[in-house]
Amino acid sequence: MSQPFDAKAFLKVVTEQPGVYLMHDAAGEVIYVGKAKNLKKRLSSYFRANVGGEKTRALVRQIAEVQVTVTHTETEALILEHNLIKQHLPRYNVLLRDDKSYPYILITEHRHPRIGIHRGPRKHKGEYFGPYPSGVAVRESLHLMQKLFPVRQCEDGFYANRSRPCLQYQLKRCAGPCVAGLVSDEEYAHQVQLARLFLLGKNQQVLADLADSMEQASRELRFEDAARFRDQLQALRRVQEQQFVSGNILDDLDVIGLALERSLACVQVLFIRQGKVLGSRSYFPRMPPDTDAEEILQSFVLQFYLSGIGGREAPAEILLDRTLPDEEVLSDTLSQHYGRKVKLRSRLRAERARFIRLARTNAQTALASRLAHKSTLRQRLEQLEEVLACGPVGRLECFDISHTMGEKTVASCVVFDREGPQKSEYRRFNIAGITPGDDYAAMEQALSRRFHQADADKLPDILFIDGGLGQLARAEEVVARELADSPRKPLLVGVAKGVTRKPGLETLVMGGSHEERHLPADLPALHLIQHIRDESHRFAITGHRAQRGKARTTSSLESIPGIGAKRRQALLKYLGGIQEVKRASVDELAKVPGISLALAEKIHDALHH
Repeated sequence: MSQPFDAKAFLKVVTEQPGVYLMHDAAGEVIYVGKAKNLKKRLSSYFRANVGGEKTRALVRQIAEVQVTVTHTETEALILEHNLIKQHLPRYNVLLRDDKSYPYILITEHRHPRIGIHRGPRKHKGEYFGPYPSGVAVRESLHLMQKLFPVRQCEDGFYANRSRPCLQYQLKRCAGPCVAGLVSDEEYAHQVQLARLFLLGKNQQVLADLADSMEQASRELRFEDAARFRDQLQALRRVQEQQFVSGNILDDLDVIGLALERSLACVQVLFIRQGKVLGSRSYFPRMPPDTDAEEILQSFVLQFYLSGIGGREAPAEILLDRTLPDEEVLSDTLSQHYGRKVKLRSRLRAERARFIRLARTNAQTALASRLAHKSTLRQRLEQLEEVLACGPVGRLECFDISHTMGEKTVASCVVFDREGPQKSEYRRFNIAGITPGDDYAAMEQALSRRFHQADADKLPDILFIDGGLGQLARAEEVVARELADSPRKPLLVGVAKGVTRKPGLETLVMGGSHEERHLPADLPALHLIQHIRDESHRFAITGHRAQRGKARTTSSLESIPGIGAKRRQALLKYLGGIQEVKRASVDELAKVPGISLALAEKIHDALHH
């Protein structure tokens, strides 16, 4: 048995310099990472006789060792603390789970720049605008910009291979720079500049520019151009009336509000660029019970802005809905990290205070919705346990098969737990080596791959099979074979659709007894089963469509060794399409630039045998 931690001896020798401390339990696992301006004072507070807070008392009871790292400044300590939390993910720290990249609008650096959506590291040359809270917000903005500015949004490959303008030109949503003579470089650059100013929020400057261009075209008797500028001007004015701009604030801001209830926290971030609210996003950080609001907010700010997830950057000003004790140090840390001034502010008035109230209201609404969802899900699970007469359920899985006339069969496995869908645990199985359309064989292959040498900690308590008795019987065979040595096996339930395939008429086929059960259509437990079944169906059909689309857009030349993109292009261009390539003889293939006689024989053999 390990010796209890000797706090008195440790505190006698610990330094008073700034730094970071790591607390380990008896198994050597890091359970908490913290930073301090004065390590001795901060660590002494953990071992007083009357320690406040159940979280702190529970933490102290598990301490077996404390490791200290000294830093030169408190800013260095903050950065080191963030890196260690990201590395060890201690269970007593507040942890932000956010692996989603933020989308930006990109204007490329090109003779004829394109406007498009961009995610991930900002490696492409050009100007970035954002971040936007979601892909939907970006697509809405791009759709709006197509109506206002005829700047191309097509990919460079599509642009480079046009010989005549596409439908967007006919709809007057693109000036057609891909075809010579439709628009001059100067006029196209002018439209790109207007789009750039619009994205920067300088709408008045855009309106003034369009008005001047309209008047100049009118004076020069270019009435068609004048009418086009007039239409742009009117469209932009209509858009401006619909957009929300707050007073005279034309800065870039992130506004952070926090709501805390029943050991669950919601952090809401409003993204405001050039006075426009681009949108917001809710975060629910993982945290131990009894964590105070200031610690949650400080941990969130550090992890949110120092991780650089999805190319995220901090604006010049971040508004907080409460004051943090280390606000100045946090500002200095972020400024040092980004190499420019980043200011955190919490004591606010007037318009900025209204933004704070908006963020806090959104956080409270999102938290209430989350709590209601968790409560509803818990009730459904408890009722499901009662209906199926099984023990406590921690993990549920559902399998489904999707194909089109046997083509590109895909099986899906979705996972739910007591928190709801666990999308990081979802899996798809591309099915091969079976008779096309044999759903039983597809199900057997997917289940065999799922449960072969499966982790005992990740076995489901209930396994739903989307199908009737035949599918269920095949699943029982696989589970009995693959989990023969496992001490626990899942309860199998087949979910068969009714004759009319309407929700509420499902038949449950119980594993083992094969008893058929019909649950009332308004029963919450049945709604949970339907949710899981529908999610598995959605996940399977999405994967199947992707595979089918890939197969139908893949050239048969791609599978031939030695035929890369340039040679494929040469074959198709020289011979006039894939059908002509298939009809060509070896000698005709060898006449294509870059194709030797030996390679021509290989191509001919691959296409005909």
